[in-house]
Amino acid sequence: MKTPLVFMKHFFVKTIVASVSLCIACSMVCAQNSFSDFQKSSTKVAGIFNSMEDSVIKQFDEKKLTWPPQAMYIRSFKYDRQLEVWVKNSAKEPYKLFKTYKVCMQSGTMGPKRMEGDYQVPEGFYYINEFNPNSNYHLALGLNYPNASDKILSDSIHPGNAIYIHGNCVSTGCIPISDVPIEEVYIIASRVKANGQDFIPVHVFPVKYNVKKSAEYLNEALRTKPNLVEFSTELKEAYNYFEEKKQLPVIMIDKKGGYIIE
Repeated sequence: MKTPLVFMKHFFVKTIVASVSLCIACSMVCAQNSFSDFQKSSTKVAGIFNSMEDSVIKQFDEKKLTWPPQAMYIRSFKYDRQLEVWVKNSAKEPYKLFKTYKVCMQSGTMGPKRMEGDYQVPEGFYYINEFNPNSNYHLALGLNYPNASDKILSDSIHPGNAIYIHGNCVSTGCIPISDVPIEEVYIIASRVKANGQDFIPVHVFPVKYNVKKSAEYLNEALRTKPNLVEFSTELKEAYNYFEEKKQLPVIMIDKKGGYIIE
């Protein structure tokens, strides 16, 4: 039988643990609500949610996907002019394709972005770092270009910046998918962000490697740009990993700016 002192000690420990857990849970809920409230504070975004979210939910239901998803992954293919949205609801669950959108305008050529004003769409591994409801291109989701690799390999003074997935159909290095598609993608990204996914990965590939015409185009392009062969191989490793496992690989960056895929 526990003495009163021991009993009280255990009581206080349990109370402290419960209080800490409650505070953490409350902090997470408050952070999520704050993000949602911030998005809804825009009359424009509130109107888009009111008019479009039911349609997105219906599409999820039709594909037997759970709404709202807990995780989101975006990948885009420059030559194929496609942007895919993948979702899932637990860490162990494989990603499932929600939808493929058309990239309506493309600037630049094959290869990564290396300097300001080159009009190149970046290639590599990024994440969404900005939600912009007041974009000149309807809505916009910012990418963290230049990433750690780009900072090593790109122009050290003027690598460029302000790369977005956005609406409208204009591109000087961004990924435009027109207005209605960006509304859908923005809604999904907002919901997974509110659910706690702080880093929504966005992988940008030169081509869809399993499409014969696209692969042939890339191989021909690399003949004139042999310096990009190693870089292209690194991107393809990440593509192959996801195609096989429907999970994201661990991606690291070496001292020379190269990607290490595990």
